[in-house]
Amino acid sequence: MGIKKYKPINPTMRYKTGYTFEEITKSKPEKSLTRHRHQKAGRNHHGRITIRHRGGGHKRKFRIIDFKRDKPEIPARIAAIEYDPNRNARIALLFYKDGEKRYILAPKGIKVNDTIVTSPKAEIKVGNALPLDRIPLGTIIHNIELKQGQGGKIARSAGSYGQIVAKEKGYINVKMPSGDIHRIRRECYATIGQVGNIEHNTIQYGKAGRKRWLGIRPTVRGVVMNPVDHPMGGGEAKTSGGGHPVSPWGVLAKGGQTRKKRKYSSKYVIKSKKKKKRK
Repeated sequence: MGIKKYKPINPTMRYKTGYTFEEITKSKPEKSLTRHRHQKAGRNHHGRITIRHRGGGHKRKFRIIDFKRDKPEIPARIAAIEYDPNRNARIALLFYKDGEKRYILAPKGIKVNDTIVTSPKAEIKVGNALPLDRIPLGTIIHNIELKQGQGGKIARSAGSYGQIVAKEKGYINVKMPSGDIHRIRRECYATIGQVGNIEHNTIQYGKAGRKRWLGIRPTVRGVVMNPVDHPMGGGEAKTSGGGHPVSPWGVLAKGGQTRKKRKYSSKYVIKSKKKKKRK
């Protein structure tokens, strides 16, 4: 995948970058693997906004992605690499030998007409899915299960991956994209390789309108609001009051832990990158 720059015929084009889409081999999605995607604009089932700054954007169809890879011992051929507007990774269309079609996340380096398979005895090759205890130490993996049969939950975005660092009795130690090391049951499956489209983070949007196409609405800073609208609002010189940045509801907005302190899976975290060092 390549990144292209545009001729600066106006200010918005000067710093704008985009994809070359040279890896895309099919323009329209497989009709049987798409569903209607209802726009919620950040609202829950009560109609209240729970995620701010969402709404609008281009109309999309949802692609059904196979995160479970639950067709063991049946080889599949990569029929096409497609663009998915609902995620930053590319997707690959599989034609299984029994005639079924499915989408998976397209790993880096996979090509059309490659053959992949889900099996404990599968070769250590990009795109193959195996149990964690069958994958050698140091192997790069993605679409990692946390519970057997639940489907991949970890390392699914563009360029992300995990790495097997150790094997213990009944568990495999996996280095997560965050840098944390987690213990995962040996029976859980993962896919070999790194998720493709690794240059996604280098894209520069160039103008606000391009974010609106993606369904992202403008974000107004709290310091420019009135005191009735935000705790940091008001003041002649647009100051935040010298206090710590907070949300519109007064909750500390920077530097806080986003993970629950008593989360059930914390006992499986061997090493946390964000954990404070004791003096």
